[in-house]
Amino acid sequence: MTDGLDLVLALLAASVLAVALFRRFGLPAMLGYLSAGALLGPHALRVVPEDAAAITLGDFGVVFLMFSVGLEFSLAELVAMRRTVFGLGGAQMGATFLLLVMAMHLLGLSWPAAVTLAGAFALSSTAIVSRLLTERLELRSTHGQRIMGVALFQDLAVVPLLIVLPALAERNQGQLGMALLWAALKAAVLLALLLRLGRPVLTRWFALAARQKSSELFVLNALLVSLLLSWATARAGLSLALGAFLAGALISETAYRYQVADYIKPFRDVLLGLFFIGIGMLLDVRVVVSEAPWVLLVLVSLTAVKLGLTYGLTRLSGDNDSVSLRTALALAFCGEFGFVLLSQGGDLQLLAPAQLQIALAAMLLSMLCSPFVMQASDRIVLHLCASEWTMRALALHELSTRALAANQHVIVCGFGRSGQTLARFLESESIAVVALDLDAQRVRSAAAGGESVVFGDAGRREVLIAAGLHRASAVIVSFANTAVALTIISHVRELEPGVPVIVRTYDDVDLERLRAAGAAEVVPEILEGALMLASQAMLELGVPLAVVLRGIRHARAQRYRLMRGFFPGRDDARSDAGDGEQLRLQSVLLPAGARACGRALGDLGLIELGIEVRAVRRSGAPELHADPHVLLAANDVVVLQGEPAALARAEMLLLGGG
Repeated sequence: MTDGLDLVLALLAASVLAVALFRRFGLPAMLGYLSAGALLGPHALRVVPEDAAAITLGDFGVVFLMFSVGLEFSLAELVAMRRTVFGLGGAQMGATFLLLVMAMHLLGLSWPAAVTLAGAFALSSTAIVSRLLTERLELRSTHGQRIMGVALFQDLAVVPLLIVLPALAERNQGQLGMALLWAALKAAVLLALLLRLGRPVLTRWFALAARQKSSELFVLNALLVSLLLSWATARAGLSLALGAFLAGALISETAYRYQVADYIKPFRDVLLGLFFIGIGMLLDVRVVVSEAPWVLLVLVSLTAVKLGLTYGLTRLSGDNDSVSLRTALALAFCGEFGFVLLSQGGDLQLLAPAQLQIALAAMLLSMLCSPFVMQASDRIVLHLCASEWTMRALALHELSTRALAANQHVIVCGFGRSGQTLARFLESESIAVVALDLDAQRVRSAAAGGESVVFGDAGRREVLIAAGLHRASAVIVSFANTAVALTIISHVRELEPGVPVIVRTYDDVDLERLRAAGAAEVVPEILEGALMLASQAMLELGVPLAVVLRGIRHARAQRYRLMRGFFPGRDDARSDAGDGEQLRLQSVLLPAGARACGRALGDLGLIELGIEVRAVRRSGAPELHADPHVLLAANDVVVLQGEPAALARAEMLLLGGG
């Protein structure tokens, strides 16, 4: 029992450290698991034996991975993207697979080994590219749609590959054709039965489980269905993963797909982590080092083949060179399903040990390169593609033309739902707006409808300049993406430090980080949603409106610097009765001879009084920051923030003689 606990603790500790390290550098968690497995495995520290039960359990991670892919399978989505998925995706996958098979067979590999390696190498990482496209706000762009369409076809192509590999394991290669035909026939019959009977049966079965209103029962039911169909396909001589995919695809057509996906995710992530640790354990670093020339040759050749084929096919489909190159750069590297095929190929003894080691090492290095190349894709495309310069010049010209007549306008970065609502609100107050968005379809539709929106990446300096940053009154980031927001803030601070930047975030995790970067204000949408819910609840419960407003103002004051304090008026004496601790704002004009004249702001002792100096305004000059070294002069206006009693003492301190 102790040995088992030692093993579990070693796996957990190594996984946590490796995943945290890789995530720190923006790399996929999967690479952390692979590295942990390679370090702890029988070829390195030998902490984990090769036949560890925990690693065997990790094989079920593939089952739940394919189950999750099946849950995401949507016939409607396939129909809508059929040209990209089956046209470009089918051509890219088919051409890459066939070329690699022929090349490896000519190099002396057996047909089973060539097919296994070609299938593994031809696949790209849906997880990596989708995450990076989302972070870069490029998921809806032209190249983003091409990338995701091809990736979707590759995910589907895993299914027939999982059928083919067991057939290739037949020792009598003369019967290979018959074995493949028999495997295809079994898969077709099983698929027909499941599609005909599966959906109505599963709908009734999950409805029965849901009526019991027991989360435990629902979880057990989802596990039972996924593993039962996996068992059925395995008994039919096919793979466990194929049955899991079919189970997910059937459930995706019911009303319970999202609830099932939510319940399955923890099992999938934990077991998939164990699976990738097991894959990492297969890697023998000593063999990789001794075969380093072959590893590098495979890596470079594979990347070049996939890059060239994908670029050429995308160009043939009608896309320009910049879209084609971006698509090729994203799909030129290997993916997580390749490890699934390698694992199965190793279990079926389709690959020699040396072949497996070289393939594993090349795929690991390929996946490590993928995020860095995608991050540098803009520079690569600008350097190599003439059309990119032309497109950017046209977009900047249109943007400059739109923004030329605008003055003291607001630049809205992002024209999604939040951006559109914000723009309409500002325009209703006669505030000019220039909106930027990267979704070409949305820009066309909105511009045709009379909205002031143009295509442009707000994270680029030249785009902000073309949008009239030097004449703008504010920049508002309407989407919740901290990395892009920090880039925008950096550009604005560099180009026009006096223009405030207001940023939207999902929550307040990055609030201080954004403020430190120079954001004038950060608005967490979770906080605002909670405040609105609280205000409506209190009003329904009979709490007076004045009390509700005071509570909301106090809560916002804790988060929003610009909302801390207010200039009181006659009506505030009644509405804030009894609220003596409410922060106020007060403007103090310094006449000639005032005590503060000629003295540095930091030498006046205002901080000791609990007073914050918000600004110093000087006639004929821009607003001065509340720097402790600012020398005050006659006719300056000092804006103070504090409690009423402290404000009174501060005013006497500023104005007192001498």
